[in-house]
Amino acid sequence: MSQLLFELPLAAAARTPTAPALTFKGTSIDYATLADGIERFAGAVVQRGLGKLERIAVYLPKQFETVITMFGSARAGCTFVPVNPLLKPAQVEHILRDCNVRMLVTSGERADSLKEVLAACPDLRDLVIVGDARHTLPAGSSLQLFGWDALLGGERAARSHRVIDGDMVSIFYTSGSTGKPKGVVLSHKNMVTGAHSVTQYLENTPRDRLLAVLPFSFDYGFSQLSTAFHVGASVTLMDYLFPKDVIAMVAKNGITGLAGVPPLWIQLADLTWPEEAKSSLRYITNSGGAMPVATLAKLRASLPRTRPFLMYGLTEAFRSTFLPPEEVDRRPESMGKAIPNAEILVVRPDGSQCAPNEPGELVHRGSLVSLGYWNDPVKTAERFKPAPDHNPALVLQEMAVWSGDTVRRDEEGFLYFVGRRDEMIKTSGYRVSPTEVEEVVFATGLVADAVVVGVPHPTLGQAVVLLAAPAPGKQAQDEALLDACRKQLPAFMVPQQVQWRDSLPRNPNGKYDRPKLAAELKGLFAASAAR
Repeated sequence: MSQLLFELPLAAAARTPTAPALTFKGTSIDYATLADGIERFAGAVVQRGLGKLERIAVYLPKQFETVITMFGSARAGCTFVPVNPLLKPAQVEHILRDCNVRMLVTSGERADSLKEVLAACPDLRDLVIVGDARHTLPAGSSLQLFGWDALLGGERAARSHRVIDGDMVSIFYTSGSTGKPKGVVLSHKNMVTGAHSVTQYLENTPRDRLLAVLPFSFDYGFSQLSTAFHVGASVTLMDYLFPKDVIAMVAKNGITGLAGVPPLWIQLADLTWPEEAKSSLRYITNSGGAMPVATLAKLRASLPRTRPFLMYGLTEAFRSTFLPPEEVDRRPESMGKAIPNAEILVVRPDGSQCAPNEPGELVHRGSLVSLGYWNDPVKTAERFKPAPDHNPALVLQEMAVWSGDTVRRDEEGFLYFVGRRDEMIKTSGYRVSPTEVEEVVFATGLVADAVVVGVPHPTLGQAVVLLAAPAPGKQAQDEALLDACRKQLPAFMVPQQVQWRDSLPRNPNGKYDRPKLAAELKGLFAASAAR
């Protein structure tokens, strides 16, 4: 089995050089072509003098060059940093400066938008432009400018820096609930083990065709590449504008595997799936939040031959749990059990194990646990701590990820998400899970999107506030929605107020932007306090 990340596509190229690896806008390249691009990029990087583990950022949409940059950086013995193409210059600057990026691969248009940013990044030396070879640098710039084709036109096989599976290979920046994004440092071992584990339970084969719609700066999105390359499957790259385009691409390309997050599934569940999509789509996966039961039911009705895999993961440990499709009917709200080669513990604040159905913090141990946060010992110490039940005879302590997520485990060992520690709502002395309220709201069929947040309240501590977008063909119906909540929830969980929006904001990874919504509503009940 491959031990280093770049070995995944190179091994696939050695086995089946003419097999399709990537498809983008109707054009495909085979594994031999992908491997050649990876080797040429690695050779150029080493020739430019980049040192072992130095950072190379890629700020592009999903396209061939994006993939080649990431795996070519790994092949050179450097560290790749995928930057979400939706980020604005100030956010990009934070990433470039925070992890001392040495080389940036981007387009001419994006480079123009970053002119002031690039001048403020003292560690950045090389700018590689994909597409427009006529790009010029501002007067006085110390950057070395290269066109993509010229950069890759040199020697194919240059000596790379020697790395081992424990060395870092990438830094993924999490969106975070507070403050600036944190860089999660992942090793070759983290990413290869993750690919091997996921392909085991998804039963991926070289015949699979995966559709990559999530950003590669999101570990779940990048996983579509690593899992496909692990078995020699193909990946179609897509940046979609409308959900219906995703379904059309599934049908057109005979897609067998599709990964999404809840907001995307909620949109797709209300659309019509053509027979071509129904017949080709072997499985779907969900992560990045709990999929509403009502949404899952709609998808299963539309895709009766498609197997749904409900998963839970965090960037700090890649992927943690999955629910086998055969268990969905019995426990659709469960996040399943640990994936292969991981152990998931549910613990009390003192680290002792919780009893069945007792809520506790999810702790992940195993080879998927990342190397911590880049250059941030304080936050690393908060999240990465010794694994519970450490054997004192072992001198070196094993580090585990303490997720901050509250879960419970039933008598049969299946896990259920309760809520994030920093998203739990404290109202009238009770702790309320936003997810639990949202499930009831989605089940009414009155909403297309729904997010529950806690807003400061003068007497309750926090008030439960619901923000919703009406379902297609439906009107905003406050009382009908609240009446359904009153029927299903105790009084303290019923929203104090409903606010209707045309759409709800999402962060760059496609998740609902709860912190932004909570900040917007911070003064909602200020008038009540003044009276």
